[in-house]
Amino acid sequence: MYTLNLKINKLLSIWLISMFFIIALMIVVGGLTRLTDSGLSITEWQLFSGILPPLNHNEWIMYFNLYKEIPEFKLQNFNMSLQEFKIIFWWEWAHRFLGRLIGIAFLLPLIYFSIKLGFKKLFSLHLIFILICFQGFLGWYMVQSGLVNDIDVSHFRLSIHLLFAFIILSLIFWNYLKTKVKINLQNTINQIFPIGFLFLIFLQISIGAFVSGMDAGKIYNSWPLMGNSIFPDDNNYVNLFKLSAFSDPSLVQFIHRKLAYLIGFVYLYLLFKIYKNKMKHQYRSINILGIFILLQIILGILTLLYGAQIIIASMHQISSIFLVTSCIYFLFINTKSNLQLSS
Repeated sequence: MYTLNLKINKLLSIWLISMFFIIALMIVVGGLTRLTDSGLSITEWQLFSGILPPLNHNEWIMYFNLYKEIPEFKLQNFNMSLQEFKIIFWWEWAHRFLGRLIGIAFLLPLIYFSIKLGFKKLFSLHLIFILICFQGFLGWYMVQSGLVNDIDVSHFRLSIHLLFAFIILSLIFWNYLKTKVKINLQNTINQIFPIGFLFLIFLQISIGAFVSGMDAGKIYNSWPLMGNSIFPDDNNYVNLFKLSAFSDPSLVQFIHRKLAYLIGFVYLYLLFKIYKNKMKHQYRSINILGIFILLQIILGILTLLYGAQIIIASMHQISSIFLVTSCIYFLFINTKSNLQLSS
């Protein structure tokens, strides 16, 4: 608990879980923006004047003309009509609107609670606000990479942008747990295991962003083999040990697949360890984690088989939010410093 004042603590928990859901929504909308190739439809970053969408025909024409100047339109969408442009515009506008909303919805309550509880007690939340501001910069930094020479944004910048979104989401959920969860465990698993497992999940999310950014989910749409073999037949194993592997669609998909198997095996080890040592207080957490791992693997396979069809691919990303959340909870209840904090 942040404070013994139950009213303030309750308001804090409501605020934090609300921020969690808004940021989760932004991750989903961001994924749909990427899947619909809408991310480059707004070519300028106007922090304040960009809040309002086009309000008349002339403003729509102005935004459309700006879009016509970038490579994505010239090389890929040169036959796009104004009505088609409006569809992709609204996705990107909604994504940016949510970003602005998150900034305001986090800052104003943060000021209020800082006055009530003091800056020192809420230091971690101030750091989260700095990360939120930095995330806005990363979003524009990512978009810029697709405005000059390429028809897509850099998959490296996309990966960093997505990873930071999940880090912010995780930190907010962690702080929410500090206001709600009462821990009374007789024993805990070594903290290195949940930390290592969370690292693997974040690594998989980063590789997943590579897959999305390079449209690598639209090739080798078979499982368990990639075409007719375990390894993509348009490549060779030696290329896996080159940095260029992370810019090769077939190799990135191969890594994403194998990392999923590794995560599954590590989870089974953790499950065995917990049940073998009869850590009954851990059963619920590890079982929930297993459910979301299984769901994520199934949705990942379906995303491949259906060629990254928008609805399934979006469900795959939504499932990753539940997976990360369950990982954070698993880590939280095994962090001994939280035992005193929550008692």
